[in-house]
Amino acid sequence: MHSMVQVTNHHPAMRFSLSETQRAVAGVLTGERKNRMAVSVVLVDSRFIRRINRKFLGHDVVTDVISFPLQDDVGVDAELYVNLDRAKRQAKEYGESFHAEVLRLIIHGTLHLLGYDDNNKKNRERMRRREDFYLARLSQKE
Repeated sequence: MHSMVQVTNHHPAMRFSLSETQRAVAGVLTGERKNRMAVSVVLVDSRFIRRINRKFLGHDVVTDVISFPLQDDVGVDAELYVNLDRAKRQAKEYGESFHAEVLRLIIHGTLHLLGYDDNNKKNRERMRRREDFYLARLSQKE
């Protein structure tokens, strides 16, 4: 059985390719040998992600990506929320394309689901190297 990736665009105005989102998540899951995961990805705006962050994590702030590993029987192993508003702002800030920034956030969130952490310098650098690796891999397939 391969991974199952379901993508929903919940942003009121912005769009990002659902198939590219699926490919990015599936690429990381396969690369990290987690081939049997079911992941739900929801593309959202700042208001939505702030509400999720406050309700489930107790942080009343806007963030760029939130990942939830789930331990229930709904058929989904994890949920990933990607903030397209923040991706647009960060892309401008980092001199990156919106497309590349959204892909990085999707990859970043997927790595979090698999246990990667960015809570200190060493872990941040390790995570960044994995992000770069998967970003490069995705751009080779285009």
